[in-house]
Amino acid sequence: MFALVQSGSITKFFSGNQAVTIGDIQYPKSIFTLWSKAEREAISIYEVVFDNSNKKDEQWYINTNPSYAFAITDGVGQVTSTYGTATAKAHADTLWTAQDETDGKGTEGEVATRGLKYNLIKTVKAQAAGILQDTDWYVVRKADAGTAVPSAITTHRAAVRTKAAEQETAITNASDTPALETLYTYTKQEDGSIARPLGKLPVLEA
Repeated sequence: MFALVQSGSITKFFSGNQAVTIGDIQYPKSIFTLWSKAEREAISIYEVVFDNSNKKDEQWYINTNPSYAFAITDGVGQVTSTYGTATAKAHADTLWTAQDETDGKGTEGEVATRGLKYNLIKTVKAQAAGILQDTDWYVVRKADAGTAVPSAITTHRAAVRTKAAEQETAITNASDTPALETLYTYTKQEDGSIARPLGKLPVLEA
């Protein structure tokens, strides 16, 4: 991404894949690939430098729109794209207030917006159900024909339910959004493996 700077202000942005016109002069798109940085800046076109230090994972946070600025430091001009402070998404459900009810928006105490916890637990339940579904036929066969469910299958299904319950408890007990993010963050373990605090639901070995 490139920007045109005129009189110290950014006046236009370019994607870098098309010809551009500055004043009465048209330049081919090759200026973005064949020209040197100095040659482009001589006609006031600067490559945008992205500063993503404030940008956070959008699963957990709402980022601001990027802002762009041109500055000259030690005689060198630079266009920078930066983000403001990200806002954590609500980790718990938001409820309608008495004022909301007065305003006709909803009933006080009822859920207005679902938080991250609700949606994450919903996902855990769906994942567990999907895993159990693969062995449901054993249970159906037992009910229909009286054929015993193999002990390995019974153990596996119990392990899935147990782990799912543990995950739901961990999510419920998370104090805030950063704590939820930590549960899902994979890190390298002492044995070299990669794992997350939340763990994973067990899968039946083939």
